[in-house]
Amino acid sequence: MDSRSRSLPCFVLLFLALANASPASAATLSFYNKCRETVWPGIQPSAGKPVLARGGFQLHPNQAYSLRLPTGWSGRVWGRQGCAFDPATGRGRCATGDCGGALYCNGLGGATPATLAEITLGQGPQQDFYDVSLVDGYNLAMSMTPFRGSGKCGRAGCVSDLNEVCPAGLAVRAGGGDNRVVACKSACSAFGSPRYCCTGSFGGPQQCKPTAYSRLFKTACPRAYSYAYDDPTSILTCTGASYLITFCPQH
Repeated sequence: MDSRSRSLPCFVLLFLALANASPASAATLSFYNKCRETVWPGIQPSAGKPVLARGGFQLHPNQAYSLRLPTGWSGRVWGRQGCAFDPATGRGRCATGDCGGALYCNGLGGATPATLAEITLGQGPQQDFYDVSLVDGYNLAMSMTPFRGSGKCGRAGCVSDLNEVCPAGLAVRAGGGDNRVVACKSACSAFGSPRYCCTGSFGGPQQCKPTAYSRLFKTACPRAYSYAYDDPTSILTCTGASYLITFCPQH
């Protein structure tokens, strides 16, 4: 189902109406773009799960999109920025989050760095697990809010503009004479060290601890994963909910 709105309060009312109209087993995943620029959401299912909305679409400022999630679905969502696609072929590229140069990601993941929203739906009375992750870096602010669920059901997200405080060694700049920071790499991606990637002798929660870089991410975005073993403060649970993903929620 596709639904669009020009104001956040009106869209939230519509979202709630859709959620309340859903069967108990049918979750709704909705997207709202509060950014000042167009965002191209990408959707990648987990192995064995169906591709939704062809894996990607365009979302103008103040525009919304809603879809039903199949029972037991799991996957990840991210926002692509600075995209240009050929209307006839759907081929092109994005400045951040690109998925193989295609408008429709069709199961492909996005290029890092990119902020990720991740979800695994429970079946029946089982809990959903969801989070917003900076493990693969950051490109834009994102929040994930459950509605009409039971349990703790907190809001996950990174609502700060992490690009403004990104260390020089992690910063990705627009290029072409534009020196703006458009994304912030993870320390793992930037340096490849097992200490930052939680691999090798650091491949466990007892061995891989927060670093200066992950602490900076956590301070800016306390409701998001800052590194691979940041589970206790980052993964959230809810039962029987529908979800709203908002890009640039601080605007």
